[in-house]
Amino acid sequence: MKKRHAYRTRTAAAIAATTTTLVLALTAGAGQAVAAGTDELIGHPGPDGLIWVPEQTGSGGFVSGGLSSSLDTFTTFACEGGGSIEVVFHLNELPDRDPEPFTLDCPVGTPARVTVPLGSGLHGGFGAAVTASSPSIRWGATVVQPE
Repeated sequence: MKKRHAYRTRTAAAIAATTTTLVLALTAGAGQAVAAGTDELIGHPGPDGLIWVPEQTGSGGFVSGGLSSSLDTFTTFACEGGGSIEVVFHLNELPDRDPEPFTLDCPVGTPARVTVPLGSGLHGGFGAAVTASSPSIRWGATVVQPE
């Protein structure tokens, strides 16, 4: 059992590194600003995290791979800036289970947050596209699969 957990930990670390590269490539390629430092909208998801976007400004998104079908999956989004974000998901392996798109109001000064349970039995990859009502809207996101 320890070997399996160690393998999963190494695999999760490799996926996290690859995903970070993809997220940065997507956001930089789209000309979006990625903020660094202490002004994060959403904290690091810890060891159960697959994705962490601490802050993005304007529209963007992320992709992930390596979902474990034996674990529940949750995404959390936070935003602020006096507008809204619309989030659309796509599950690569199970498109019939794509979550409904949703809109999150983003107040000025205090971030709004929402957690969306995606359930268990998911495997493979998925993506989320975020459309901001204004290029100045700040948003962040996490994807976790708690053990």
